[in-house]
Amino acid sequence: MTPSAAVEIKGPMRDRFDEVLTTDAMEFLAGLHRRFDSRRLDLLAARRGRDAALAAGGSFDFLADTATVRDGEWRVGDPAPGLEDRRSEITGPTDAKMAINALNSGAKVWLADLEDANTPLWDNMVQGQVNLRDAVAGTLAFTSPEGKEYALGDDLATIVVRPRGWHLPEKHVLVDGEPMSGSLFDFGLYFFHCAKAQIERGSGPYFYLPKMESHLEARLWNDVFGYAQNQLGIPHGTVRATVLIETFPAAFEMEEILYELREHSAGLNAGRWDYMFSVIKCFRTRGRDFVLPDRNSVTMTVPFMRAYTELLVRTCHQRGAHAIGGMAAFIPSKDAAVNERAFAKVRDDKTREAGDGFDGSWVAHPGMVDLCTEVFTEVLGNRPDQRDRLREEVEVTADQLLDIASTPGSVTEDGLRGNISVGIQYLAAWLGGSGAVGINNLMEDAATAEISRSQVWQWLHTSVELADGQTVTADLVGRLVDEEVDAIRQRIGDDAFAAGRWSDARALFTEMALSDDYADFLTLPAYERMP
Repeated sequence: MTPSAAVEIKGPMRDRFDEVLTTDAMEFLAGLHRRFDSRRLDLLAARRGRDAALAAGGSFDFLADTATVRDGEWRVGDPAPGLEDRRSEITGPTDAKMAINALNSGAKVWLADLEDANTPLWDNMVQGQVNLRDAVAGTLAFTSPEGKEYALGDDLATIVVRPRGWHLPEKHVLVDGEPMSGSLFDFGLYFFHCAKAQIERGSGPYFYLPKMESHLEARLWNDVFGYAQNQLGIPHGTVRATVLIETFPAAFEMEEILYELREHSAGLNAGRWDYMFSVIKCFRTRGRDFVLPDRNSVTMTVPFMRAYTELLVRTCHQRGAHAIGGMAAFIPSKDAAVNERAFAKVRDDKTREAGDGFDGSWVAHPGMVDLCTEVFTEVLGNRPDQRDRLREEVEVTADQLLDIASTPGSVTEDGLRGNISVGIQYLAAWLGGSGAVGINNLMEDAATAEISRSQVWQWLHTSVELADGQTVTADLVGRLVDEEVDAIRQRIGDDAFAAGRWSDARALFTEMALSDDYADFLTLPAYERMP
């Protein structure tokens, strides 16, 4: 089907897809592509240039040519309707059941995730847009195969949509013969169909922007927002965006990113799991001083992570923006002892964030919303935020952000096995269409697989010695892959193993971990394996 002569839709048209893939919407997407895609590709090329410079011995510092921005007197816009109070936010994909549960959860914000907690199957991406449109209209409903009915309540979270990052394509939509940007596809469809409806409901078109690496990438988003608002006759500043600071380069450009988005800015978020992945990625070839220990031992209190979050809060509050904390991945368990430990860890995590000045934080499961709300309310009381807490005592240097070597902990065989097992489990689910996956009582998303395969790659290519004296080699990794996959097979049974994408997941993880060349994002070759 070709709703617009300029646009070719390669994916199948399912029930109700024609409601969002309309001729007018496709023409709007074509306009976005023609105006902005060449800039997007240039910025991706700039990323590759920076990566090559790092591999050759370069480093990071705050930008000299934007010092006037950091020294200037400016503030972002006041919080938009529905984003004044963000003490609890819940993340999750846009399938109908999870969307309804998230909107009804009591959280102030639902991060409607078209990115890391989702997989870019064509059906997921378009059905997600149908579900978002229904959610905005208040008509979203779902009936499970068992007959249980789900419907929207009266007190709903504010919807904030996370499109895919600039690096990801949408191969099922061609504009003038070229694949669309996944970012522009996700943003454009939601904005076209829901922006005016959200405004009529007293809210607005709000977004979380992932994976950015520079203020120039934020400038591109700001220009996209300006163009989109002009095309639909919506006042400038109506769009609001919270940027995830989840790449190491972006940590050195927080102020500049806020500045580029000024009237469209809703703050910054500490995307801590992807941030850890980005640290490994940036310094993967730089020797032992940049090798992190087992991922579960890298807490938010280690020096380089502490510097990052302290700088984020100070930066946001100095500019009048919200600072939103990282995700608590724990999910409730039927095991009372496991549950008690999980709730205690989430409480400690959110207590630290609220005490540091964050204005709210993320959870991954409705069962954790009340705890997050309670902890932040203990600090905020009836106030919507603590932006007046400027954290002027905080001074973070480039050296502190770069202090990877001070991270305590060891590299162990258990850590290596954990990365292999969890990475393969997540990939099997991802290739099967699920991006939010419960593994070992944690709700994992794509960041988990990225950290897992990146650590294995770095440990192997740095010839790291494990705590027990073994050296990480290709033979060792191969043997542990065999053992961990066999353990998964035994746990789930031969039939379930044969029915899943386990062989593909194993092959992809092994390829990414053992390859001489490091792939920038695991999701790119994984996407190629999707129909």
